[in-house]
Amino acid sequence: MPLKPLTKSDGGATSLADAQIIEPLCAVFRRALKGEGLKYTPERARVLDTIIRIDGLFEAERLIEELRSGGHRVSKATVYRTLKLMVEAGIIQRVPLDTDQAHYQLVFGREPTEMIVCVDSNRVETISVPELAGIRDRLCAERGLEPKSHRFTIFATTRGRP
Repeated sequence: MPLKPLTKSDGGATSLADAQIIEPLCAVFRRALKGEGLKYTPERARVLDTIIRIDGLFEAERLIEELRSGGHRVSKATVYRTLKLMVEAGIIQRVPLDTDQAHYQLVFGREPTEMIVCVDSNRVETISVPELAGIRDRLCAERGLEPKSHRFTIFATTRGRP
């Protein structure tokens, strides 16, 4: 089982004793599928494995290309259905860009990310806002909740454009 990175959300180091062991992604996906009465098929396993190897944002078409270039036969319908199931399971998230093609990123087991999306150019920049973790923690504590993660996205346009 993989370990979470040995860093705290405020960027400071933590000890191995403080590290949490997270469940393998395939087990998380299997459980989500079982809850929907679906099976963890070899095709779904290959889609998950390919997503894990992709760094950053990806589109369904790129995922299909990666699978096919790896010698795997998979239908577009299977890929799109699997992406939907993974979003519902909290494994990936859809990143809203102003394009006809949906973009996704792996989020399960990853450190929280913040990003700026320039909607007129579809440029995405990952940023670091360490103080967000403190705000998240305070808001959850006030409500008796334990934070697990967060996502923060700023949508912007180039200055002078509507």
